[in-house]
Amino acid sequence: MTAHPFTLAGARLAALPSGALHWADAGLLVVSDLHLGKSERLARRGGTLLPPYDTAETLSRLEADIAATDPRAVICLGDSFDDNAAARDLPPGAEERLLRLMAGRRWVWIAGNHDPGPASLPGTHLAELREGPLTFRHIARPGETGEISGHYHPKARLSLGGRRVSRPCFLVDTARVILPAFGAYTGGLAMDAPVLDALMAQGAVAILTGVRAVALPMRPAHARLPRPRPGSAG
Repeated sequence: MTAHPFTLAGARLAALPSGALHWADAGLLVVSDLHLGKSERLARRGGTLLPPYDTAETLSRLEADIAATDPRAVICLGDSFDDNAAARDLPPGAEERLLRLMAGRRWVWIAGNHDPGPASLPGTHLAELREGPLTFRHIARPGETGEISGHYHPKARLSLGGRRVSRPCFLVDTARVILPAFGAYTGGLAMDAPVLDALMAQGAVAILTGVRAVALPMRPAHARLPRPRPGSAG
């Protein structure tokens, strides 16, 4: 796992290739927009049918990050479930997997716009959380500093070997971090969308997820992904 380290408000953080954020000094792992139950919600509402494996895939990735970082606390930055019904009707075995992950550690559910937090599951349910120099909330607020948020599912669309590729990404400047969506099958908002351009300061970087976390300028004239090293996956 090749993470990208950076500092925000004096806190030493690391963007993980999975889309999670690790604050090792505080023993914190942060994820945003899990959207558990997305395929079930779409099917229930007559939308596009997706393979019903998104919850299992998302939990597998979360299990891997927890195993790798062994955090004392996990913060879920909102939209952990695709809606309240999805939180009540998890696929068989999903709730048990979540409870195993939660056992023995602090777990914070931040309320999102899709769900206020899964009331049936243990953990602390908050609108936002202040931890040391950092504030954790679902949606970024203009003018804030030391802010960690999600909501927008930022994605970078770049050129690689003559192909256009899209990858979820973190957006980072000196005041804030916006996390990518951690959930499988989630869409995304282009990192140059006006709402994100207005939130992020000049000099902001996009940290792309994938096999390794790769940092690029958020506003490059002609951004290109570095070519994979021989023998590495793209």
